[in-house]
Amino acid sequence: MSTILFNEIIFGPIKSRRLGNSLGVNLLPKFGKWCSFDCIYCECGWNKDGKKDTTLPTKDEVYAAMSDKLHKLWDEGTPVDTITFSGNGEPTMHPAFPQIIDFTLQLRDKLYPSAKVSVLTNASQLGKQEVRDALMKIDNPILKIDSPLEWMVEAINIPNQAYSLQKTIENIKLFNHNFILQTMFLKGVENGVEIDCTAREHVEAWQNLVRELVPREVMMYTIDRETPAKNLQKVTVGEMEAIAKPLVDEGFKIQIRG
Repeated sequence: MSTILFNEIIFGPIKSRRLGNSLGVNLLPKFGKWCSFDCIYCECGWNKDGKKDTTLPTKDEVYAAMSDKLHKLWDEGTPVDTITFSGNGEPTMHPAFPQIIDFTLQLRDKLYPSAKVSVLTNASQLGKQEVRDALMKIDNPILKIDSPLEWMVEAINIPNQAYSLQKTIENIKLFNHNFILQTMFLKGVENGVEIDCTAREHVEAWQNLVRELVPREVMMYTIDRETPAKNLQKVTVGEMEAIAKPLVDEGFKIQIRG
C-alpha cells in the first residue's frame, strides 16, 4: 500500500482542490501517524503502520519552521492563500495546539494578511474548551462528520478514543454556524460491513444534519488517492450533486470535489 506522509513541519505551498495555494502545517510525527480515528480512506494509511515515529514537534520548532518559511515565501513573492493545518493525523491532538494557533495568526497578520488560516479536523477534540476556543479564532474551522449514523461512523472512521457522535454534534453547535462541515462520500465493504453513503438512509440523515447544524459552507468530497482499505469506491460528482440539490435549493453553500 502506498501512503502519503508529510515529512516536514511546514510543506508546500501546494495547490489544494479546496483551499487554493495552501501552505501545509504538520503538527504530528514526521514519519508516522497519530490520530484519534483510523479512517478506512486515510491517505496516511492505518494507524498501526505509523507507530515507528511518535515524536511531536515542539511549539518552538513549529514557530521557527513557520516563520522561516513564511519569510522566505514573502521575500520570493510567492502567494499564500491559506495556511492549512492537516498533516499526519489529527492536528488538534498536539498539546500546544492553542498556542500554535495564536502565533500562526500573528505571523499571518504580519506577512500575509489576506491569507486564511484553516484547520482540517475530525472534531473529536471539541470537548476541550481550549481547542474549541483556538478553532473559533481562525478563518476556516473545517469540521468533519463523515456520517450522521453511529454505525457508519464506526465503520468509516473507526474511532480509537472515546467518541460520541451526538456530543460532537452538540460541540459543533457551539460554533454558532461559523464553520465548514466536511463529509467524505464513498461506497464499499470493510470488515464485513457494507458502506454506501448514497443510500437513502444515510442521505436523508445527512441532509437533516446539515439543516440542524446550518454550517456557513459544506464540503462534499470523495476518494482522491489510494486508500488503506482496498474495497472502496468513489462516489461520482453527479451522485453528490443529486444529494446536495435539495440543500442548495434551500440556500446552503456546498462545494463538491470529485
